[in-house]
Amino acid sequence: MSDIFRPYEKLVEISIMGKTFLVPERNSLLRAFQFISPETIPYGRFCWNQECQYCKVNCQLSDDDQSRPILSCKFLVSEGMAISDLAPELIGCLRTKLGAAASEPPIEEDTTPAA
Repeated sequence: MSDIFRPYEKLVEISIMGKTFLVPERNSLLRAFQFISPETIPYGRFCWNQECQYCKVNCQLSDDDQSRPILSCKFLVSEGMAISDLAPELIGCLRTKLGAAASEPPIEEDTTPAA
């Protein structure tokens, strides 16, 4: 299994929907998901080249960064990145690792005017 990952010297800490995980540096975020849950992120389920869009996530790279949509197959993982939302395909694949966070609906902003 280790031959699918790019060479790495250490694991970096990332957050996915509030849960912390250690993943190999110098690998795509989609590979990191595969490292977290190899049995549910098979190679054939995603295109790995931007076409299927099933690996889209919302990601914040640092505390002063805005959360933005990225494709996890093309973005390298970095220490401290925070994933706030996952495409439905990824939520299904990572459900057992994310636990309750995977079943919570996205938080919507309250747009009702204050009384």
